[in-house]
Amino acid sequence: MPKRQGLYLPEFEHDNCGAGFICNLNGIRSNKIIHDALKILVKLEHRGAVSADGVTGDGAGILIDIPHSFFKEKCAFDLPEIGAYAVGNVFLPKKLNQREYCINIFENVLHQQGLSLLGWRDTPLNSEVLGSIAKKTEPSIKQLFIGKGDENISEEDFKKKLFAARKITEHQVRESKISESGLFYVPSLSTRIIIFKGLLMPQHINEYYLDLNDESLDTRLALVHQRFSTNTFPTWDLAQPFRYICHNGEINTLRGNVSRMFSREEILKSDLFGEDLKKVLPTVIRGKSDSATMDMVIELLLMTGRSLPEAMMMLVPEAWEKNEHMSDSKKAFYEFNSCLMEPWDGPASIPFTDGHYIGAILDRNGLRPSRYTLTKDNFLIMSSETGVLDIQPEQVAYHGRLEPGKMFLVNMNEGRIVQDEEIKNHVASLRPYRKWLDKNLVNLKEIPAKKGPIDYDEIDLIQRQIIFGYTQEDIHSVIKPMAQNSKEPIGSMGNDTPLAVLSDKPQLLYDYFKQLFAQVTNPPLDGIREELITDMSLTLGRDVNLFDISEDHCKKLKIQNPVISKHDLDKIRNYDINPDFKVSSIPILYRIDGGLNSLENALNEVTQKAAKEIEEGVNIIILSDRFVNQKMAPIPALLACSFLNNELHKIGKRSQVSLIIESAEPREVHHFALLFGFGASAVNPYIVNEIVFNQISNNDLTD
Repeated sequence: MPKRQGLYLPEFEHDNCGAGFICNLNGIRSNKIIHDALKILVKLEHRGAVSADGVTGDGAGILIDIPHSFFKEKCAFDLPEIGAYAVGNVFLPKKLNQREYCINIFENVLHQQGLSLLGWRDTPLNSEVLGSIAKKTEPSIKQLFIGKGDENISEEDFKKKLFAARKITEHQVRESKISESGLFYVPSLSTRIIIFKGLLMPQHINEYYLDLNDESLDTRLALVHQRFSTNTFPTWDLAQPFRYICHNGEINTLRGNVSRMFSREEILKSDLFGEDLKKVLPTVIRGKSDSATMDMVIELLLMTGRSLPEAMMMLVPEAWEKNEHMSDSKKAFYEFNSCLMEPWDGPASIPFTDGHYIGAILDRNGLRPSRYTLTKDNFLIMSSETGVLDIQPEQVAYHGRLEPGKMFLVNMNEGRIVQDEEIKNHVASLRPYRKWLDKNLVNLKEIPAKKGPIDYDEIDLIQRQIIFGYTQEDIHSVIKPMAQNSKEPIGSMGNDTPLAVLSDKPQLLYDYFKQLFAQVTNPPLDGIREELITDMSLTLGRDVNLFDISEDHCKKLKIQNPVISKHDLDKIRNYDINPDFKVSSIPILYRIDGGLNSLENALNEVTQKAAKEIEEGVNIIILSDRFVNQKMAPIPALLACSFLNNELHKIGKRSQVSLIIESAEPREVHHFALLFGFGASAVNPYIVNEIVFNQISNNDLTD
């Protein structure tokens, strides 16, 4: 993938694809499943893309069970029983010296983890089927076989050692000076599954990976994916499936999700990983696609002891907030986990497997299709569309479709389909979530408000409007219509005003930013008409270690809307009866006569005060630009918020506090979106409320 350059940013990587799987509920392994899976992939070719050479695809792949009998026959070294070793295809540099360098690093890390190297096998390949573009970045591919080292360690402990070994190796290679470090990648390293993928057309997978043509290669399940890179540069490592999922759709909330994950990594601790956990971090690698990033987070959640269905429920929750028909235990599960993980939201159908389970989950809006068919001989086929395999009508037991927010799951060990209600009720009953919530979660609406008006000794409203750059257009074309109609004023997406950076007029900092629009067939959502699936509530307070699944996660203050009134802010500011919460206000003002560096010095003072407050137990900080006067000017709220957000990241304290902005600046939806995007959890636009109150008093809101 190209590095950051010009207007291109790697974090814009998204994809929109075709995906499917086939499995045998009886657990019967066969080579036919592989052939049928490849047929599904070919049928999904129209959902993928091809490069300019006519042969290089955007990426395609297949995930299957580890073919133990096949490997025992093909490997020149002895293998223990299935489950007692791990195997994976490893992408390596093409240059011999760099390839050996990466292999040596991997083997040394395996030794440090107490794992045994069973051997390497050259993956049989046919590079002649590759297009010219794919050949330029084709890695050398070998299969790595790893033993437990200690026969007494459990399967779960073995998985965690494999995870640590792979992540540490990845980081060491990435930080090295070798020119082909970008080719190093481990598609999977598992005791259950193995992945074959690359920059291939669907029909070329078994022509490139020659093992797939061997009749002795068998599996109970196969997961396939055909990638369509909507605005990306296709690469070998971004081909799917990934280690646990493949993905058809787009994660619209990716930037926020990734930012929050980096915050959570500050406080990660694990007795099993010990000091190695620091070497494993960051778990999320910047610049990867939304699908790849989500897979990394799922992998981390599995390392905490959560099951794959539980991890999927946390990341892709169904619409639970206003669903009157949902059981209380399931609502409690979703509400508890909303305190520690925000939804990875967007139109998405996500097939997943860990070798024990295989299934799929659909986003709460149901914006991506997933259809399935069960045959009378117990073959289950799921895909982005119907008709991917030719099945005679008399062989069909039943057809179905995945519904919005629902999970379709197959327990391969029990050989049965697990219904959505069964698996979710089981996961929700594992811990006393409702008890934890009732004991710890505080709802702001239940805190009594101060009676009477809340007044501040400040300079005249007109003077403050001038200081904060309010225009007649702001007051009459933006604020007044919102107050009259309870909705944002309608405007054109087109804007012929000069770009802020080129304008010779004073500009608010917000004007230098433009909103991104969803780029992959996403219909607009209406939060009023589609109230059931939209919710704006969130929680304030300190985050807790993801490895500890305890009631401490929900020691939070819940607010129903991130745009809060001054009465709500007053309730938060003066809430001092609960030892789980400590609130502090920090002014974001600077001295006008302080010289050229006055603003910069004030920003540094804000950071120093915030860091000290956090050390003293503060977990909610209010940044306020009230009390401006002839001597003190306001720091732009967006600058103060983003600066503090970044500085707290640098010193490893961001996860310990929520930021609330009390500012006169924000008055448009765009302003609020930016503040939330740069770290604010809630905003009180106090001067807008004063303007509306003034308009009411003067009867300016009546036509």
